[in-house]
Amino acid sequence: MKRIETFIDGLFVLEPKVFNDSRGYFFEAYNAKKFADIGIDKPFVQDNESRSSKGVIRGLHYQLAPYAQAKLVRVVHGAILDVAVDIRKNSPTYGKHFSCELNAENKRLLYIPRGFAHGFSVLSDSTIVNYKCDSFYNASAERGIRFNDEVLGIDWEVDKKNAIVSAKDRVFPCFSNLETNFVYGGNCK
Repeated sequence: MKRIETFIDGLFVLEPKVFNDSRGYFFEAYNAKKFADIGIDKPFVQDNESRSSKGVIRGLHYQLAPYAQAKLVRVVHGAILDVAVDIRKNSPTYGKHFSCELNAENKRLLYIPRGFAHGFSVLSDSTIVNYKCDSFYNASAERGIRFNDEVLGIDWEVDKKNAIVSAKDRVFPCFSNLETNFVYGGNCK
């Protein structure tokens, strides 16, 4: 598993070693020992999977500490633009976002540590996304940022006017009204 650093501390892309032959392909999507060797040493406790159609935008979601979740995201079928926003106070990249395409062909994974809001847009006709979390879902700690926030200026690579967005995601507050209790170098481990 190759770790590819991003410009945001703690956020990185993983590129698995894929073995292709006449039967198809094989790769390890997760191996606790190998992941610990590259810096992911907390155990994952919950797996989530979603299926979405082209034009869907999910997010931006996060959970407040102490219920924060680190996530390991991958696409099983189709393609997404995966987005992570740094919401750690005092971070040199606070309010900055990183995006990358994850798809069934490149088999890349995105590791999103605690202290980030996360979302994705669906680029293919149908997509299945699977992600591991290192903490259980807690509804009372769930928060979000509006997907079309002008300060963040995220290009979701889908038509925002015709985007399919849940009613809940449409009414999240803007980044300027962000509720966060994450501190860079503090509670985001």
